[in-house]
Amino acid sequence: MSQLAIIEYPDPRLKRVARPVTAFDERLRRLVADMAETMYSAPGVGLAATQVDVHERIIVIDVSETKDALHVFINPELLWASEEFALCEEGLSIGARRLRHGAPALPRAGALDGPARTPIRARLRGHARGVRAA
Repeated sequence: MSQLAIIEYPDPRLKRVARPVTAFDERLRRLVADMAETMYSAPGVGLAATQVDVHERIIVIDVSETKDALHVFINPELLWASEEFALCEEGLSIGARRLRHGAPALPRAGALDGPARTPIRARLRGHARGVRAA
């Protein structure tokens, strides 16, 4: 595993639209492992592939206190979002800056759970911005 460089705002690469993942192979497994290592080292609770200049629909998230509950979302899509918005002010790609942006407060998403391609549905509580970014 290796740490990846995190792109920081206002880098225009952060606005690229990510492509769906089509190859579930060793390259994907390595990328997911590298993204997890990068996220934990940053430290952060979530990282989208676009943030490490890989424009594919992949997100890794671990909101546990002990950092031992990694969730991998491949080809995530927002299935439903509340009309209520939560303000978010931080993220790995904005560094020390404090940006205010809104995201649905109680989103539900669907994705494939990592390279095993197990379909999952999840309530993300404030992580809709990441799903939209991927």
